[in-house]
Amino acid sequence: MKYRHLGNSGLQVSALGLGTNAFGKRADEAASTGIIHHAIDSGINFIDTANIYANTESERIIGRALEGKRHGVVLATKAGLVKGRGPNERGSSRYHLQLELENSLRRLNTDYIDLYQIHTFDPYTPLEETLRTLEDMIRSGKVRYIGASNYAAWELMKALGISDRLGLNRFIATQSSYSLADRTPELELVPMCLDQGVGIIPYFPLAGGILSGKYSSTGEVPSGSRADKDQNFHRFLDERTIALGQQTSKLAEAYGHTPSALSLAWLMDRPAVATVIVGATSTGQLQDNLKSLSISLEPEGLQEELDAISSPCRYGEPFAIYRLP
Repeated sequence: MKYRHLGNSGLQVSALGLGTNAFGKRADEAASTGIIHHAIDSGINFIDTANIYANTESERIIGRALEGKRHGVVLATKAGLVKGRGPNERGSSRYHLQLELENSLRRLNTDYIDLYQIHTFDPYTPLEETLRTLEDMIRSGKVRYIGASNYAAWELMKALGISDRLGLNRFIATQSSYSLADRTPELELVPMCLDQGVGIIPYFPLAGGILSGKYSSTGEVPSGSRADKDQNFHRFLDERTIALGQQTSKLAEAYGHTPSALSLAWLMDRPAVATVIVGATSTGQLQDNLKSLSISLEPEGLQEELDAISSPCRYGEPFAIYRLP
């Protein structure tokens, strides 16, 4: 396994991380536990979840699966997206974050979070309030590092500036949709993170499975796929992304790789990317993703061809972004 520093911190994370959005939803507890154990045995030390995944089941499953293994894992969770119907069950106010941290600690069966992330920018709460709350969490020992998610470049830069002005701990990482199918972070977020020493943690690195080549048209949904299990995912299926998935598959076949592994290898090689979180619903799927670590983009033309077929995805709307209503 390859390990990298997360931003300019001293924390080292595996180049491939484990995303757990499917745990408790598309993968039951037994399957999820097997995936976690296989990931750890394979050298993956970064496990990412959130307080809302599978209606909190993801955190609970991870907490049980990590019994006796917690010390070897960099555990990351998030709060800030809508948790419930109440007026204080969303956002990054002190009230909401403190409540959600305690709930996450209980479900994860741990007394500290390695990376606590604000799930999205909150336009209704002053950044000073959020950042001072996170500082208090670090000083209490319940949080070790802090990160952001779904922040625009200007929002993240504003947060870093406030932390510097007030002498607070800074965000060391940010999560963003980033893949061959979504290169919009390269316009502003990537240059900013390189300048400020913030590590990028891409989510949807396979565009929800589209880059695996499993989708041949918008009307045909493979049985057991994400689009089959989650009707909300259909909004991501369009002719452009499906065509890119097919192009990636042909290129991968020509070089003797799977499309998923090749897509992940390309993303790991991008500037500022620290760890790529990819989900799995079986150990076999995880094993296929692990092949990305042994892929070199050095063969003549491979890097250029991947850049060329995905170049249009640098512009337009992000593949995915999650914001407060």
